[in-house]
Amino acid sequence: MFEVLVVDDDFRVAEVNAAYVERVPGFRVRATAHNAAQAMAVLEREHVDLMLLDHSLPDETGLSLMGRVRQSGHPTDVIMVTAARDIATVRTAIRYGALQYLVKPFSFPGLRAKLEAYARLRLALDGTEEAEQEQVDRIFSTLRTAATAPPLPKGQSAPTAELIRRVLRDAAHPLSAHEVATRAGLSRSTAQRYLKRLETSGRLSLTLRYGSTGRPEHRYTWSGR
Repeated sequence: MFEVLVVDDDFRVAEVNAAYVERVPGFRVRATAHNAAQAMAVLEREHVDLMLLDHSLPDETGLSLMGRVRQSGHPTDVIMVTAARDIATVRTAIRYGALQYLVKPFSFPGLRAKLEAYARLRLALDGTEEAEQEQVDRIFSTLRTAATAPPLPKGQSAPTAELIRRVLRDAAHPLSAHEVATRAGLSRSTAQRYLKRLETSGRLSLTLRYGSTGRPEHRYTWSGR
C-alpha cells in the first residue's frame, strides 16, 4: 500500500484529491496538509511514499518545499499537482526530481493514470540490485510512456501487481498460486490472473513440482527482470 501525502492550500481541493487517491487500488492517503510547514511536519513523523504537491502554498512555494525535502534527505517521491503552467516552474520541478507534473484542473482519470504509472515505476525499480542497460531504459521509459501505455486487462491494476511482486520477492521459496493469494489477501482466481500476466512479461520464473498423483503444481519465483 503506497502512503500518500496530499498538499494543497485549498481545503476543498485537497479533500477532492484525497478522495481521488483513495479510489485507486493500492494507494492510501496518510495525511493532508495545507501549507509547507504542515507538510514538513507530516514527513518528519510519518512514512510517506508519495507527495502530491501544489506549487501555490501560503508560506512558501511547492518547489521551495521540494528543495528542502531533498536537502533534508527524505526519500518521498513527488508528483506536482498545480495550476502553474510556465516552463520555468516545470523545468525546476524536473530539476528537483518531480516524477510527474499534473496541471489543474484535471479529472479523476488524469490522476489515476499518474498514480498507476508511479506504481509501475516502483514495480520496475524494487527488488533488483543491479540492472542491465535494457532494464534501465525500460525503467526510465515507464513514466514517459504512461499516457500512451496500453491499458491493463479489465479488472487488473498496477498496485495489485506490485502487491504480488512484494509477496514473491519476500518469499524464501517458490510459492503456489494459492500461497500467493493467501499472503496477498486476494482470491486464488485473482492471483492466478496476475501471475499469468507477470509470467508472460518475463517478471516471474515458473517451476513445476510433481507429486505422486495428479497434475504438477505451478510454483512462482520473482525473477527480478
